[in-house]
Amino acid sequence: MTDSDFTIYQPQPLLIVISGPSGVGKDSVVQALKRRGLPFHFVVTATTRPPRPGEVNGQDYFFVSKEEFARLIDQGELIEYAIVYNDYKGIPKQQVREALASGKDVIMRLDVQGAATVRKLAPEAVLIFLTTQDEQELIARLNKRKSDSAEDLSLRIATARQELKRAAEFDYGVINADGRLDEAVEAVIAIIRAEHHRIHPRRVSL
Repeated sequence: MTDSDFTIYQPQPLLIVISGPSGVGKDSVVQALKRRGLPFHFVVTATTRPPRPGEVNGQDYFFVSKEEFARLIDQGELIEYAIVYNDYKGIPKQQVREALASGKDVIMRLDVQGAATVRKLAPEAVLIFLTTQDEQELIARLNKRKSDSAEDLSLRIATARQELKRAAEFDYGVINADGRLDEAVEAVIAIIRAEHHRIHPRRVSL
């Protein structure tokens, strides 16, 4: 028997997307993962808006000029981007490449459309669909958001209902029920651990 017979466990760094409709708690799950101190790289978004007091470049956001952002678009160096209140926001590919090259798993939080974009760019990414116990719980959470106008709320609810129908496009589903955040976080960690024990590991390239 040769050494090559003992190469079953060859873990590869993963690109993990945490997604789902508005109101399912994507930010809460990501923040809870950060508090665990696990060796993940959490993607930092680039933005053309100026930094707010206390924000740190490279930690909260990458603050770039509109000219630099245009260059990233032209060179195909953004995983995805959007215009938010007249400023651009997007995810640079280079930080993801560097993190993967260092052997770190990369975690990004995206909306459902953003997750679909990543699937096209990196078919070997792990897509996790976060949701609530049922539609009623999701609508109740959206209703609690006092910052939305009645029109905005109706649009959010209608969009969320459509996004719930796209769960089959994902690899895993995780329920983030009210008051049970830790269970959702443990489920995400369990998925990542299981993925690292695949006989045929995912190999991500960007």
